[in-house]
Amino acid sequence: MTESAQLGDGTRAVRAGLPEAHKNEPTLPGPVFAAHFHLPGDVSGPYTYGRDDNPTWTHLERAIGELEAPGHEDVDTLVFASGMAAISAVLFSQLKAGDTVVLPSDGYQVFPLVAEQLRAYGVEVHMAPTAGDAQLDALDRAKLLWIETPSNPGLDVCDVRRLADAAHERGALVAVDNTLATPLGQRPLELGADFSVASGTKQLTGHGDILLGYVTCRDAELAASVRRWRKIVGAIPGPMEAWLAHRSLATLHLRAERQNANALALARALRDRDDVENLRYPGLPDDPSHEVAARQMRRFGCVVSFTLPTRTRAERFMEALTLVDDATSFGGVRSTAERRRRWGGDDVPEGFIRFSAGAEDPDDLVADVLRALDETAAQGL
Repeated sequence: MTESAQLGDGTRAVRAGLPEAHKNEPTLPGPVFAAHFHLPGDVSGPYTYGRDDNPTWTHLERAIGELEAPGHEDVDTLVFASGMAAISAVLFSQLKAGDTVVLPSDGYQVFPLVAEQLRAYGVEVHMAPTAGDAQLDALDRAKLLWIETPSNPGLDVCDVRRLADAAHERGALVAVDNTLATPLGQRPLELGADFSVASGTKQLTGHGDILLGYVTCRDAELAASVRRWRKIVGAIPGPMEAWLAHRSLATLHLRAERQNANALALARALRDRDDVENLRYPGLPDDPSHEVAARQMRRFGCVVSFTLPTRTRAERFMEALTLVDDATSFGGVRSTAERRRRWGGDDVPEGFIRFSAGAEDPDDLVADVLRALDETAAQGL
């Protein structure tokens, strides 16, 4: 462990991954655009060809590693072109025909497609929900357990340490999707996971203008296998995206503090409304996930979910909002929301809303949501 483990989240976020200071050089070097590098004689050194590595990736990967596992020098992070590229890299680098994987049945809506592809490659797929640590019952013969906590979009939470210990006892690896929590909310490697995986598209970078993913682990052999998969598939980020992502990390602490506070304020405002059902936010003391979340999370995220009575009511509610964009994804500085069932991949009611709190003034944001609810209620929808 190094001294950086003692730093606060804000200090770490603004300084993570910065190179050693040199006179007259920028504190954060600009993006390196290069398909190849000078390479006379025998192959040596870290940078040879642009699909293998890039100095801009290196700074970003070190920064993410410092956030995911503060003070640990043995951490490896690999960045990818998207969150799904990162997820795929872990799954397809670790699994082969005849292996068994356990996936969340209530996770990100692309998982049914992932399960279909894995089965086509001869991998046995077991699926179980996040709540109640239900994946425990599906661990027999598993090679890999995939955890998504909090789950997207239902916001259920499972006990990562308990599941990781049980999986390791059975010889299985454990990967945790840390997208919704971010490293400032949860550190899966400290809870026993082998991989922490996330879409950097969301709150990590926070501006809705970058597609990015990453995998972090502390086992050199596991990291090497994921790196090999990235080399084979070529699912690499552009240097400009990597540089923008690193620049965005400096404000992660500030953004997370405001967005998480806004999410809690919104959840509290919605708690007593008769027209809002199945309100979920792990930060609410009476949320079904709060007890477990409070043990393993340091912040509860920026996403709130709830259900309105009908599809029509939900659609009119979305139209009535003025400070909230009707858009998919989450984690941006501008609040977004959507009627999630429109995609067809999530097992949620027609009136289910996934709401991502941005960095607006909390009073303005809450007032806009309550006004939109009141207006649509008055219409008798």
